[in-house]
Amino acid sequence: MKKLTGDQRRRDLKTIAALSEDQIDTSDIPELTEELLRSGTRGQMYRPIKKPVTMRLDADVLEWLKRDGAGYQTRANALLRREMVRTTQEKKGPESADRMNGARNKTTMPKR
Repeated sequence: MKKLTGDQRRRDLKTIAALSEDQIDTSDIPELTEELLRSGTRGQMYRPIKKPVTMRLDADVLEWLKRDGAGYQTRANALLRREMVRTTQEKKGPESADRMNGARNKTTMPKR
């Protein structure tokens, strides 16, 4: 598909906005039922903001994180997030931890 220019995109959006509701085909969109709403996952697409930090780590801990190559900072973040979720779950119950688990998007790492 050819990429639209800014003017083309604005023109197309203006045309769509001018359509009345009965002119819009929604047959390919499933109806949201109570069951679907209850079974939905909240925060699945949430991606936490990353902040640069300086930390002092024990040399053996840093070596252990780096032993699998690139991505050691992501692995460290995933370990910290897992511990944060675990301790939060212990303190506040599973509902709180479920919200934080939804935020794991790119920080997940395989279990060893």
